[in-house]
Amino acid sequence: MIPSTMGFLTQDFELEEQPSKTYKINLNDNTVRGYTDGLEAMHQVVYAIVNTERYQYPIYSWDYGIELMDLYGEPLSYVCPELERRITEALLCDDRIQSVDNFEFDISQKGQILASFTVHTIFGDIQAEKVVNKTNV
Repeated sequence: MIPSTMGFLTQDFELEEQPSKTYKINLNDNTVRGYTDGLEAMHQVVYAIVNTERYQYPIYSWDYGIELMDLYGEPLSYVCPELERRITEALLCDDRIQSVDNFEFDISQKGQILASFTVHTIFGDIQAEKVVNKTNV
């Protein structure tokens, strides 16, 4: 017998927002100790998303992370705007992030691009950056 789906979509559903409480990661000594919530948890989310290559790890969904590997060898005139688009796209997959703007690119160090940007979350604003080495791109 096939289950009936008639009227299923007309039912009232209550959407529940998941908490942002997560394990606290100390990046200085590579330890996980305690818990964090709110804006501090969002710092970790931004760090994790922009430092995880998309499609490379089966533990993450295909919506998680950022694609950087195919930018290797491309001219800066292409990489900088593409990096802005990809960072924005990757971060906006998290529904707690409202927008990403104020991008600045520093190419003064040979072989590196430093992208600085502002992430607007439901908890407040975060200043973030991503260093992309030519050898990592």
